[in-house]
Amino acid sequence: MKNILVPLEDHRGNPSVFRTAELIAGKFGSRVEVVPLGPDFDALIAAHFAFPIAVGNEKAQRELLTQLRAIFEERNRSLPAGQAFAWNGDDLFSDIKIGAYGRVFDLTIVGRPSADPRDPRQATLETVLFESGRPILVAPPQPPKGPIGEVIVIAWNASTETARTVGFAMPFLKGARKVIIVSVNGAMSPGPGPELLAESLKRHGLDVTHEVLSDNSQSAGRLILARVAAEGADLLLKGGYTQSRLRQMVFGGTTSQILAEAEIPVFMAH
Repeated sequence: MKNILVPLEDHRGNPSVFRTAELIAGKFGSRVEVVPLGPDFDALIAAHFAFPIAVGNEKAQRELLTQLRAIFEERNRSLPAGQAFAWNGDDLFSDIKIGAYGRVFDLTIVGRPSADPRDPRQATLETVLFESGRPILVAPPQPPKGPIGEVIVIAWNASTETARTVGFAMPFLKGARKVIIVSVNGAMSPGPGPELLAESLKRHGLDVTHEVLSDNSQSAGRLILARVAAEGADLLLKGGYTQSRLRQMVFGGTTSQILAEAEIPVFMAH
């Protein structure tokens, strides 16, 4: 996790995103690069929103760059000595450009999205998740208070996405004090059970336990989050969208629920 990317917009998730990046950089000795993210023009046009920064309005875009640079400088000044982040801000990045640029980073850190325009956008998270080929770390609404990755819960459903997530997360797993693999009865994909993943991780010298949860009165997402809280976990590993995004949007799903409700950082890959 030596190279970390942070897309920057003016939203209220920034304190948590920067704090999360600071903790991860301190843990791994990482270089953190911050890039200014412009509005999602395609989505705005499709929704017929009026937005003060028109496509091609160079003056307005330069003003936004200046505004984002000021946010960056303010956050950067609060970092410990010797841990300053790098700024790559000659031009605004689009979501698509961020997704492609993320391919040369070990991790991209984004804020937890919501429908509130003051919060990070779902489109940014999904574009990086699906287009970068690399993992993302979703920072919770409130800045983490302590280390990230001491106690890790793996939400294991045997899917390809979750297997990739576990593989990408090995630097975190190898440094963890405790790893708990949690599966939910009735929410598994065809594939190896949690006991086989536990055996595999133990060969890396990890302290791993596993369990299968079963409670028909609660969703898989709620069961996993309750276990996260009970363990005092500070990092959750979750494969990104085993169901299609459309199906999750219409019917709900474990990924969507965890993204909406998790209060700790969530490490994801697709």
